[in-house]
Amino acid sequence: MPEPTEISPELSTPDERSVPAALEAAPLAYENANFIDSPDGRPLRIMAEYTEPMTRFRRQRIQDTVVFFGSARFRALDVANHELELLDNTGSTRPAPENEQPAKGDEIASGEATELKRNRAEAAVEMASYYEDARALARMVTEWAKTLPGRRHRFVVTSGGGPGIMEAANRGAWEAGGKTIGLNIKLPFEQYPNPYITPELNFNFHYFFMRKYWFAYLAKALVVFPGGFGTLDEMFELLTLDQTQKLAKKITIVVYGSSYWKKVINMDLLAEKGAISPKDLELFQFADTPEDAFRILKEGLTKYHLDGAAPEPPGTGIPNEPAPSAEELLGPEIARTR
Repeated sequence: MPEPTEISPELSTPDERSVPAALEAAPLAYENANFIDSPDGRPLRIMAEYTEPMTRFRRQRIQDTVVFFGSARFRALDVANHELELLDNTGSTRPAPENEQPAKGDEIASGEATELKRNRAEAAVEMASYYEDARALARMVTEWAKTLPGRRHRFVVTSGGGPGIMEAANRGAWEAGGKTIGLNIKLPFEQYPNPYITPELNFNFHYFFMRKYWFAYLAKALVVFPGGFGTLDEMFELLTLDQTQKLAKKITIVVYGSSYWKKVINMDLLAEKGAISPKDLELFQFADTPEDAFRILKEGLTKYHLDGAAPEPPGTGIPNEPAPSAEELLGPEIARTR
């Protein structure tokens, strides 16, 4: 009698196999962190950095903005005494090395300060002045904007959300009692939003290009204070969009601190060599005092964005409550996801 042949697992019937363990429910695609954080999930992350800010801007009744750019590396520790600390990098909370910090008065008096520290001390006084000017200008813009009629907030002061000039801008708007926006960026080193940003308008971006989109999309005016690589990058991004007429609006651009900027960039030479058109020099105006900058901003914003607009009904004001959400507009049975 022949020996029985062993049945291969591949040929066995379902009844002859062991039953596999029960599976847990798979996560929903938009709750699957491994997918969302993967290269395949990148389009969703990009879309989220478009739609989430849009939702919040609508909710907070923001119509348009005035954007402030400027250095993040100088942080005011005691604004009254103009004592500044130089940060290690743009947006960082870590101070620069001690040998790069501005020299203090006793170091200068004793002759112990290095040439670098003495130069930093001179720059610190200058940057303290720019901090106070940005703070004053943002306060002026906000106080004026609050008097404008309408059901949405106009010309809301916006910054990159960090320290230095960004903090000064948000601080001035906050002191005027207005809403103020901070568009922060997630960086490899420690960074933080400054405390003067309206909490509902405190944003954090992963993608620089989405952050730049929101700088440009709502802006009706731009003020560029002295700064470094980031400030130069942001300024020329907006200037290029204006030069190439890619903005569907007229934007007023103020370059603040002519003595600083004319040493950093020779715009006249660019026009002289034909790299830009002479008329491109009309895309911006220099200002050296908050009063002069405010005059330029007010004239431009009024001419291009207020004059000729449909008049608001008498007594029209911005409601205190947020604008209705999709669920409030459509009803829970339509808008809610179960």
